[in-house]
Amino acid sequence: MIRVEPLTFEEGTALAIQVTLPKTTLVAVAAATGYVMCGALDVGLLNTRLKDRAIIAGRAVGVKTVEELLAAPLDQVTEAAAAIGWLPGMTGRAAIAALLAHEKNAGPRTFG
Repeated sequence: MIRVEPLTFEEGTALAIQVTLPKTTLVAVAAATGYVMCGALDVGLLNTRLKDRAIIAGRAVGVKTVEELLAAPLDQVTEAAAAIGWLPGMTGRAAIAALLAHEKNAGPRTFG
């Protein structure tokens, strides 16, 4: 099953995505220019093989729901995420709020 719903923050709106698969659940919260995701995210791959894309992303491990992802500390962030102020240890909620504020200051963008 796939669940997608908007999440409202003071800084703007993000999308919560939950994909239920056999023996695992993938969760992510995405804004127009980046996202936080569960432990399935390979931050090393994003920083090396996909470095030219400058993907803003962070990973939290041990989360099974969107609510847990937002409350959990990020254990890794990409170099592009660090460049806008994300740090390991900040919560998923704080990271998305900071990203939405960054997007607001950078001008309008769309998903994709």
